[in-house]
Amino acid sequence: MPERNQSTSLRRALAVLDHVRDNSGLTLTRLAEGVGLSKSTVLRLTAPLIEARLLERDHRSGVYRLGHGTLRLGQAYLATLDLRAVAAEESHRLMTEARETVHLVVHDPPHVVYIDKVENETNVRMASRIGSRGPAHCTAVGKAILAFQPGDPVEGLELESRTRHTITDPDRLRRELAGVRRRGYAVDDRENEPEVRCVGAPIFNHTGAVVAALSVSGLTSRVTAARVRELGPRVAAAAARISGKLGATS
Repeated sequence: MPERNQSTSLRRALAVLDHVRDNSGLTLTRLAEGVGLSKSTVLRLTAPLIEARLLERDHRSGVYRLGHGTLRLGQAYLATLDLRAVAAEESHRLMTEARETVHLVVHDPPHVVYIDKVENETNVRMASRIGSRGPAHCTAVGKAILAFQPGDPVEGLELESRTRHTITDPDRLRRELAGVRRRGYAVDDRENEPEVRCVGAPIFNHTGAVVAALSVSGLTSRVTAARVRELGPRVAAAAARISGKLGATS
């Protein structure tokens, strides 16, 4: 029984901590109401959290806020993150679902750098390789990253034509990036390689900054225009789950 009671108390304390995280500046009364516990129980549960600096309570107003101990925990967690390791599970799952090659890239303006690749061994292999660079303006991963850059991400870009489908007009590219922001994913419709379509989505970190992108790539015979519409939300959802592991909140 004591073990079970301790487990219940721990779950309740974590619920209190979560509620303060989502609703900073709560009084004792409002915090107790929010978690469905009595004020005396909340006082008992918050005491060790305050001692550990995970919570703090203002002496004058009595409101609860997250303590600086949570910042230390967050920094320690972020210090251990490796983007490839964090994205690995989602990348492999996406490859299995889509049955196409999955890429993970980071931004190195004006290029993107491929840092991981998960291939479907039964299909024709993509020419990309880990460590190689690609242009940001005509790849799905590049457009996914550019769309969420501050300022005007098109200004200063050299819009080199790679195929007859490459967007080389700055205003048209700006409109394309606006579409990426609306729907949450980008499309490379034979813009970088003449027989390849890609669908990419941005990955955000705990500050809300875009730090990488994830994509599915395949030959146009398999990744048809209709299939792009099906893959887009799937890629965006996988990228969002990776973002969540990096601390992104939305």
